[in-house]
Amino acid sequence: MSPKSPSSGLRRLWHAVRFLAPADIALFLKSAKTDAAIARWRAELGPRAAFENAYGGDGDPWCAGSPRYRYQGWKYDRLIEFLPKGRRFARALDLGCGLGLLSTRLAAHADQVTGIDIAQAAVNRATARTAAYRNVRFQQGDVTDLPNSLDGQFDLVVIADVLYYLPPPITAEVLKKTATRIAKLLVPGGLCMLVNHYFFSLDPDSRLSRRIHDAFISSPHFRVTSQRRRPFYIVSMLNRV
Repeated sequence: MSPKSPSSGLRRLWHAVRFLAPADIALFLKSAKTDAAIARWRAELGPRAAFENAYGGDGDPWCAGSPRYRYQGWKYDRLIEFLPKGRRFARALDLGCGLGLLSTRLAAHADQVTGIDIAQAAVNRATARTAAYRNVRFQQGDVTDLPNSLDGQFDLVVIADVLYYLPPPITAEVLKKTATRIAKLLVPGGLCMLVNHYFFSLDPDSRLSRRIHDAFISSPHFRVTSQRRRPFYIVSMLNRV
């Protein structure tokens, strides 16, 4: 049987998505509803208020921590596996941390982890649920207005599923400036892990993810070390030069 036969392709697809539970379909639908609500609130109330509304409602707007779904936990575990083997980080930054689910996974690989989220409601919930982690802390902040005091403070910055929430329009110039700003957070040789949803190369959300990653890869401040596509996301690992 040819490796490119339809049957072979179906087998590869099954191996890629076998971790999914039937309920995970509802997770994707829930995420789409949350994104639509945030877009509406942002137009009416502004960026920060939109996310405060989201986290002030049911507390887990994307169901990232719900035990009902497998996908998000599986995804976070795979992201940790992408970190360089044997490398320990002094200070890691989880930018757009939400409830801190990825922050706590980073805690085993870094001496100190800082999570930043635009919503104080998310920061409060993350702080409460991670009280047992002595090397994890959270603070409110906006990726579009980060204080200069953070510059050069981290040897790992993780930006997972965040940058498509930049204020529209998300132009090439906006993405270029964002890549430059993120680079300033890192020490020379520091690592940036950039993660975005990636479903099909022709759908609008995946095209935006592709533009985000291309902007970081083409930045003179970064050198790409690897890139991976997994169901249903893309990861770029970049070194600060």
